[in-house]
Amino acid sequence: MPPFTGTYTAMVTPFRDDRVDTAAFSRLIDEQIAAGVDGVVAVGTTGESPTLDHAEHVEVIRLAVETAAERCKVIAGTGSNCTREAIEMTGQAERVGADAALLVAPYYNKPSQEGLYRHFRAIAESTKMPVILYSVPGRSVVEIGVETTRRLADDCPNVVAIKEAGGSVDRISQLRAALPPDFTILSGDDALTLPYLAAGARGVISVTSNLIPAEIVRMVSAFLHGKLDAAQALHHRYYSLHKDLFIEPNPVPVKTAMSLAWGWLTPDVRLPLCEMSDGTLQQLRRTLADLDLIKA
Repeated sequence: MPPFTGTYTAMVTPFRDDRVDTAAFSRLIDEQIAAGVDGVVAVGTTGESPTLDHAEHVEVIRLAVETAAERCKVIAGTGSNCTREAIEMTGQAERVGADAALLVAPYYNKPSQEGLYRHFRAIAESTKMPVILYSVPGRSVVEIGVETTRRLADDCPNVVAIKEAGGSVDRISQLRAALPPDFTILSGDDALTLPYLAAGARGVISVTSNLIPAEIVRMVSAFLHGKLDAAQALHHRYYSLHKDLFIEPNPVPVKTAMSLAWGWLTPDVRLPLCEMSDGTLQQLRRTLADLDLIKA
């Protein structure tokens, strides 16, 4: 099986009184592991990486490694639109024991495909850790091209996977055709995980699995083991939840849903993110109630 196959949770970073709630974060990781996830992603987009300072960023990764205690993989979000900064953060993650780095396409400065190639190659050459590329043009504007991905896979032995969050099943097919068989494609779109798997992906980095990890694990595992009807049933059951967890900017809805479902985790986010509007909050409540995740 290629590396980084299966279900990986893009962890929220819990806050309480505007500080990282370390006790809640450790509890979340324990519960993810108990549910059977293959790994967790610390300080990715869902972990509110833009609003964590450098010390918090490293501490959350360190805490994830410490809590996981080799019971699952820990992937560290270490991307930046500054190559030097990404190299520095990747080195810090490696020193505290992360298993891999997740590197988002540089945002705002809009590099060319050649610039993207040189950026990722420089980071890959700076570390012994496996590197997972992260293409999310809806946030970073630029897409990591299929040919650029192939060049990186060919030239950098530790570039082993890509998280694909561009919303296109066709692109999964293009990537699969261009990349070596042991290069892993991971869904970055919860609502499209099943069709992505059908087109050649081998797992997911999931937002929804913050809330329902066991169910996402079961769906991915069912597909990978040829139980297509079971995978499809889980996809259809939770499709509305996948969609509603993005009715406002991530991770606002998923943190809100976790708070509503459990009570012990706050929905707090840091500015410029803010709480949900009344209308979208009521829609999310209805979906959670329909799925028996909260009382109506």
